[in-house]
Amino acid sequence: MQPLFQMIFTETRGNDNTRPAQVRFSQALLSPIASFGGIYSPEKMPAIDEDFLRQHLDSSYKELALALLEHFDIDIDSTILQQALDRYDHFDNASDPVPVIKLDNRLFVSELYHGPTRAFKDMALQPFGVILSTLAQQQQQQYLILTATSGDTGPAALDTFRNRANIRVACLYPQGGTSDVQRLQMVTEDASNLKVIGIHGNFDDAQAALKSLLSSPSFNQRLNELNISLSAANSVNFGRIIFQMLYQFHCYLALVRQGEITLGDKIVIHIPSGNFGNALGAFYARRMGLPIAKIAIASNANNVLTEWIKTGSYDLSKRDLIATTSPAMDILKSSNVERVLFELFGAVRTRELMRQLDADGRYQLDAGEQAQISEIFTAADCSDEEGSEFIRQAFNKNYLLDPHTATCFKTCQAPEFADRVNLIHSTAEWTKFASIMDNAINANQPESDQVALASVASSAGVEIPQVIANLFKQPIAHPLVVDKQDIESEILKFLEASNQPVGVSPQSSSS
Repeated sequence: MQPLFQMIFTETRGNDNTRPAQVRFSQALLSPIASFGGIYSPEKMPAIDEDFLRQHLDSSYKELALALLEHFDIDIDSTILQQALDRYDHFDNASDPVPVIKLDNRLFVSELYHGPTRAFKDMALQPFGVILSTLAQQQQQQYLILTATSGDTGPAALDTFRNRANIRVACLYPQGGTSDVQRLQMVTEDASNLKVIGIHGNFDDAQAALKSLLSSPSFNQRLNELNISLSAANSVNFGRIIFQMLYQFHCYLALVRQGEITLGDKIVIHIPSGNFGNALGAFYARRMGLPIAKIAIASNANNVLTEWIKTGSYDLSKRDLIATTSPAMDILKSSNVERVLFELFGAVRTRELMRQLDADGRYQLDAGEQAQISEIFTAADCSDEEGSEFIRQAFNKNYLLDPHTATCFKTCQAPEFADRVNLIHSTAEWTKFASIMDNAINANQPESDQVALASVASSAGVEIPQVIANLFKQPIAHPLVVDKQDIESEILKFLEASNQPVGVSPQSSSS
């Protein structure tokens, strides 16, 4: 099938004459930050019709993914794309990296966490690492990849970039804001091209620091002196988002193959959302023509997205971040909402709204704009207590449901979805949040994730994956925790101390 167009990226807040107004995919991947602090987003999306879906009804995940990427006509050679997609061969089941499991009548779960770090971020970051490293080598350029994490992006980014040529990574995480397992996945990484820094603060602080560094003239000047270019592994980078679009199509076709829907039937997708990247993938898939009736966004007590979808108000001015039992969703400023605003309302309006958010901590959509949002999205927020009850209910049906995925059981309760097939995107394996699981299932207050892992595994009659069990035996390679104002200097120390080409080729990487 021949591509219908070339995918061109433009700036969500318009152009300030300091950056290119339009770029191809490779440049958006390497340099994701655009004018006025915006990001790059597709000018338009290709259409996917029913014939395309029918042609790929029996395709493997990698075959479908490659066909979609070639349909986008991104400026990456197909051999590189194939190498990137081959990273899925390292998942639990190479022939089915994203199993779609039936939980109940009309209720299904897509298990997105069967990669090396046991979270859905592997779906995007495993191929992303191959592409970015290959581009860096082709340009004979060293890159610093910044990432801020609420718990899952960090481990996945560190894993995919471990020992990759021409790449160094600085990963920021909120001290005390992740599970023990997530923290250990980061701080035990010992490759010389990786730097992990805990910060005194929350994820929004880490993400704000990342975006500030990406646009900082002094920081970029020092990188220029070191001959290092700058990019990011967070979902501000469309190199992440494009791979999060692919599994939307795979999951839909899996439901067709299982005889649960007929090609053309509309489904509801339920997403536990933090930074809105997973939701954005579903949004773009719907815009392209995938039969999605609604995208249901589940929030925890940090329910700014619920309020935005229901009322059009995005208001951070009177909010403080709340620590919950679904910590990867403890986010108030969701970066990828900006791409939805751009897609629906254009660059001028997006810039106006984002300037209001930066200046006043809030913005309000008008009635017409809010109607467009609510036509596509619906939302509900789930308390910690409700989430624990949903975990217990699933456990009693012999299914282990992590606390983030559990929030989607709240959105599934909406009466309007009773006659629809409902698909929950499960974003993490239970092992990532064992203490929360043990409390919900056994009413225990475990002293550590290690104790909780054993307790839950015993109760459920399952094995702890070796990749998780081994974490507790590994030495700590990155003990550093700093105040926010010290992040830049610590990253520069890391770069200056290792200012030599590092890593090995992607083909021989151990990651």
